[in-house]
Amino acid sequence: MKNSTLQGIPGMLRPFKEYLETWSLPEGAEVVFFGVPGTCTPFVELLCYAARSLPCTFLFAPYLHEDESRKMVYTEGLGFQLGEPCKITNPSVFILMGGLSMPGVPVKIEEAEALLAKYPGVACAGICFMHMFQKSGWLDKISFDLLIDATISVDITVE
Repeated sequence: MKNSTLQGIPGMLRPFKEYLETWSLPEGAEVVFFGVPGTCTPFVELLCYAARSLPCTFLFAPYLHEDESRKMVYTEGLGFQLGEPCKITNPSVFILMGGLSMPGVPVKIEEAEALLAKYPGVACAGICFMHMFQKSGWLDKISFDLLIDATISVDITVE
C-alpha cells in the first residue's frame, strides 16, 4: 500500500486520472460514479473533466440506484454535466463517493457491498472528504483499489 499527500484540487484530480490510466480502459468502457445527488455531482463533474482525454463513458447514479444512471456529457468550453438516462451495460470501474457514507443518507454499507458483489472484476475506487469512509466504518468492509480522502479547509473574511 502506497500513501501520498498532495494539495489542492489537482492533488485530487491527477491521481484519479492516473488511476484510470492504469486500467488501460478500452473505448466505451464505463466508469460509474455512485453518489449523493447535488452534493457529489459537482465533484463528479470535476473528476470526469480531469479524465476527459480517456476513451471512457462516464455515468452517474444517484445513491446506489443503477436504474437511474445518467451519462456525463462533455461540452467544449463548459465541462461535464449530467445528461440523459443511460443504462449501465459495460462497467469497468465503480467510484463510490464519500457522501454515500454520511449520516442521514439513505444508503447502508451492506447495500454497497451487495452492489460490488454483483459485478466481480469491476475495479472500485473511493473518493471522500474529511475521512468520511473511515468515520463511518466503510473502510472495514470495502477494499478500495484507490482511496482519495481530501480535506477541506475554509477561511472566511467578512468586511
